[in-house]
Amino acid sequence: MKLISCEKLEKSMAELQFSVDAEAFKAAVSAAFKREGKKYNVPGFRKGKAPRAMIEKMYGADIFHYDAVNDLFPENYEAAVKEAGIEPVGRPDPEVVSMSEAEGAVLKVKVAVKPEVAVGEYTGLKATKKVKTVEAEAIEAEVKRMQDRNSRLLTREGKAEDGDTVDLDFEGFVDGTAFEGGKAEHYSLVLGSNSFIPGFEAQVVGHAAGEEFDVNVKFPEEYQAAELAGKDATFKIKLHEVKYKELPPLDDDFAKDVSEYDTLDELKDSIRKGMEANNEKQADQQVESDLIDLIISELKGEIPQAMFDSRVDELVQDFEYRLSQQGLKLDMYLQYMNMTMEQMRAQFAEQAEKQVKTRLAMEAIVAKEAIQATEEEFDAEVKRIAEAYKMEEEKVRGIVNADAVKLDLAVNKAIDLVKEKAEIAVEQIKAEEEKKD
Repeated sequence: MKLISCEKLEKSMAELQFSVDAEAFKAAVSAAFKREGKKYNVPGFRKGKAPRAMIEKMYGADIFHYDAVNDLFPENYEAAVKEAGIEPVGRPDPEVVSMSEAEGAVLKVKVAVKPEVAVGEYTGLKATKKVKTVEAEAIEAEVKRMQDRNSRLLTREGKAEDGDTVDLDFEGFVDGTAFEGGKAEHYSLVLGSNSFIPGFEAQVVGHAAGEEFDVNVKFPEEYQAAELAGKDATFKIKLHEVKYKELPPLDDDFAKDVSEYDTLDELKDSIRKGMEANNEKQADQQVESDLIDLIISELKGEIPQAMFDSRVDELVQDFEYRLSQQGLKLDMYLQYMNMTMEQMRAQFAEQAEKQVKTRLAMEAIVAKEAIQATEEEFDAEVKRIAEAYKMEEEKVRGIVNADAVKLDLAVNKAIDLVKEKAEIAVEQIKAEEEKKD
């Protein structure tokens, strides 16, 4: 490969022109014929047995030239990028300038490159850290949730009450005809959960296990199944079992059973401290986000759309991976949500734009401040990755790109510098004040 030129264009685009020598191109054409020649039919020859000259005569002299270019492109493009000293951030758009076995090939490539950006002021920025106070009601609510999680279901001998869990069979009818999806056996339903059609659960209340009865309801006008929307329906019910929730008493024994603490007061104090720590962390994260917003609002530079698109790709891939951990596929999720891929990508667009601009801004600060990650910090990060993925440290070192990891660490240090140099006012706010904001 020989780099002919590298020209910087508008909007953070670059145009590379490079050549592949005749010997390499000729060898690639020959290899392409050996691989692809079997696909062509030539009268008088069995398929795959025609000489190269006959195939070229029938289909064109350059029939294998484009295959050769495709084979040669990745390695030679990478070499040209390295020699030109550019950092592509998008897919290359190649064009064949010329190609022949006598003279080789000349290729021209346009590609989006990482832009040069300028940051404004990043020290002395002002922000307000709003820390939510922990109210007694919030602590009591958490204790109640713990109490609920440690409850047990007991069989109720009498009539079902709101909040009970019932086991029932049901079948729904509209105009005397059963409808699809309206039947189930031994369905577990929490009365008062509002998970069924309005009015259904309230009519189960007051009945006892063993009873058979009707429930009369009307489907909502905006019901998802259009053929049922607004229709009157009757459900035939057979009630098998009614259970009620028995809550454990909130005392010191409860604290001992559900935690490491000996008294209920100690448990509540632990909950309070945990909430305070979480509120403090959330406030710190919001301050960091606010400071970054101030910095990227003054960011100067032409950022190619390819960078935003690539980041959206990564966010979609990450979301797809998290879905797979729950046993779901992305196409099924989109179906459930009645959403197209374009709509999903649009939802990630704002997040992707902020992340790209943040990264570029922090890298600019890294360069201005000559921030570097130490070897000790790199070693600690390798150890963290090894522990997170349950791998040996040496194996991690062989996999990760050390320069990329060190740059990530330097970017984090740049964010820390921005926060350290900022003027941050602290304000305590109550939960209801936050809702007003």
